[in-house]
Amino acid sequence: MNNKMVTYAAAAVGLVVVVSLATSWFTVDETERGVLLRNGAMIGVVEPGLSFKLPFIESVRFISIQSQATQYANLQAYSKDQQTAKLQVSVSWHIPTSDVAKVYTSYKDLDGVRDRLIARQVPTQVENVFGQYNAVSAVQNRGKFVADVTKAIRDSVVGPVVIDSVQIENIDFSDDYERSIALRMKAEVEVKTREQMLQTEQVQAQIRVTQAQAEADSQLAQAKADAESTRLRGNAEADAIQARAKALASNQNLIELTKAERWNGVLPTTMLPNSTVPFIDAKQVDR
Repeated sequence: MNNKMVTYAAAAVGLVVVVSLATSWFTVDETERGVLLRNGAMIGVVEPGLSFKLPFIESVRFISIQSQATQYANLQAYSKDQQTAKLQVSVSWHIPTSDVAKVYTSYKDLDGVRDRLIARQVPTQVENVFGQYNAVSAVQNRGKFVADVTKAIRDSVVGPVVIDSVQIENIDFSDDYERSIALRMKAEVEVKTREQMLQTEQVQAQIRVTQAQAEADSQLAQAKADAESTRLRGNAEADAIQARAKALASNQNLIELTKAERWNGVLPTTMLPNSTVPFIDAKQVDR
């Protein structure tokens, strides 16, 4: 009987030893770090890979160094012009590898970092920054608003954590204000449309003025051309008449010849006594 008990006890001890040795090996992933504890006191940070811990007296706590995303919905804030809004904000953050030990000793785990560092600052900083913007400018200048919120949160969160980014996923104003914005935007669109129509009409009017001016210039140019042509023809005719008059004045025979050429050969039926036959000078003919 005693031998059996000894055998059972030895088997139990052996089993405990085997299980203890088997569970003393552990693996740390690349996305985390291990905090090695001995009797509850931290003795070091374990890097990724296979490691060993003493049975019963040592334990390991794992802390992720991956990027974490925390959402904050319905954060109420007032704009500079006293408009109420509910904002949905998403904060991405992570624990630096070098601060894993500090995270455990000061906050124990990631939940402690989130609740005691980040969650306390996000609503306050969002409200402070939103209060610097009018409701319209917060929407129209959303990129700058997000950048200002991100900077405010980064400056206020002091501890073993890095704020990677901040996203303003939604800004929800009151129904009355959103209706007023819709009406205002509609009015602005109508004004812009009217301005564009007016600009189009002005351009068309300018085109008509230009065309009319071009037509007037064309008619004026044509009138000047016609007047110049008339003047030149008149000058030419005057020069021709003057030249012909000079030719006739210097050659009397040419005058008589012209008279003869133009005579139709019919003598007058009535003649005065002692008058000569008209148009023909017999003395000049004899010459």
